[in-house]
Amino acid sequence: MATEVNVSGPRQGNRWTLVMWGGAALVLSLPFFAMQLSVDGVNWTASDFVVMGTLLAIVCAIVELAARRGGSIPYKLGVMSAVGGGFLIVWINLAVGHEHTPYDYPFYLALLVGLAGSALARLRPKGMTVAMLATAAALILALRLAMVHEADAEGGNLLVTVVASAAIALPFLISAWLFRKAAR
Repeated sequence: MATEVNVSGPRQGNRWTLVMWGGAALVLSLPFFAMQLSVDGVNWTASDFVVMGTLLAIVCAIVELAARRGGSIPYKLGVMSAVGGGFLIVWINLAVGHEHTPYDYPFYLALLVGLAGSALARLRPKGMTVAMLATAAALILALRLAMVHEADAEGGNLLVTVVASAAIALPFLISAWLFRKAAR
């Protein structure tokens, strides 16, 4: 008696999950290989790898949870934009070669505005729109505080302020737009 055997292998799962986690591992390995090649300016310690690995794991886990939670494509993209923007804020404040000052903390507080707003909204799209707009406004305020502190004797350049404000707020403004679209 012949029996049928399924030779298609184990369940494939979500390919995007594999790409995301693999991409995170690749990003984390880049400084290691750069150090092996003696690239100038790349000198990570074990704690640098732990912090970056933790940040990347948090980002990947949140994006994966949002993808599995269901919901519309705009909602999922809104989560990805907000999480990506938050990652960049933390990474820039931790890693981009400047001394840590008290003016870094308002950026973290702005991200807490987004987390608190998201919790209050219970992750519902309409409330998430408001939370992301509040986060964008708080980030612009944090940036303005930092720029006033760092301003040279000539005063600040309005164009630089506007461009920097738009750049720092953009992922959260995009996220707010996507959540608004998901709420319809």
